[in-house]
Amino acid sequence: MLLAVGARRLRRAASLLQRFQSTLVIAEHTNESLTPITLNAITAAKQLGGEVSCLVAGTNCDKVAEELSKVQGIAKVLVAQHDVYKGFLPEELTPLILATQKQFNYTHICAGASAFGKNLLPRVAAKLDVAPISDIIEIKSPDTFVRTIYAGNALCTVKCDEKVKVFSVRGTSFEAAPVNGGSATVEKVTASSPVGQSEWIEQKLTKSDRPELTSAKVVVSGGRGLKSGDNFKLLYDLADQLHAAVGASRAAVDAGFVPNDMQVGQTGKIVAPVSMEISIFFIRELYVFHIINKNIIMYF
Repeated sequence: MLLAVGARRLRRAASLLQRFQSTLVIAEHTNESLTPITLNAITAAKQLGGEVSCLVAGTNCDKVAEELSKVQGIAKVLVAQHDVYKGFLPEELTPLILATQKQFNYTHICAGASAFGKNLLPRVAAKLDVAPISDIIEIKSPDTFVRTIYAGNALCTVKCDEKVKVFSVRGTSFEAAPVNGGSATVEKVTASSPVGQSEWIEQKLTKSDRPELTSAKVVVSGGRGLKSGDNFKLLYDLADQLHAAVGASRAAVDAGFVPNDMQVGQTGKIVAPVSMEISIFFIRELYVFHIINKNIIMYF
């Protein structure tokens, strides 16, 4: 009887605690459309319990805010528009995030574990004087997270006692949140004053109709055995038939066959879909990729 009463009290306490949880998801976008990994971060945020809000900072990003307002599980979309956010510089975004957290008293702040999130969240955590948790793959409770360590050879369960939990989310470990059925309110927030420590000049992107590597369900990867960048066309043709993304090994990137944004593995992008690897020699640099990815088809 005492055990049953104790269990009920624990469940009641956990439920009460979740009511006070609130999470701010930093949306990654292009001012025109939402980056898919943000939907994975939203799914992770919903697992924490409590209210989930999204912050959209950019220039002329009303379209992104409208898109987010329809995503299931979001209660509020906060929009800040200013020319200073044109390049999504962490130096300029951090004061906005800090002011938003202070205004709404969020207990958690997260973003996708992309180049954007990995560049931004450590700075936010430093300003809050808390330790960030990077690249989580599972949420056990509002203060307990799982991430990989030792190049994917082990899993680490982290209990975070910080006043504000700041973490990045590995997109392939969480399903994308449904993009229809939501009815979040959209609110304008005041843009922070320009910091002026850095200046955005330009951004050169490789345009492709194929899925982005970190969010693709199928990836076709090529290695040094393809001999040249021209032979990667064989992979492009195959990928188009499979609606897949195209990746490359470190050796292929170092040889100049393809640009470095196509690199997968420990020093590249971590992916965990069905993977087809062609002419990739098994080296330690790719070991993390193989440990995480159980659906591998290799061709030599």
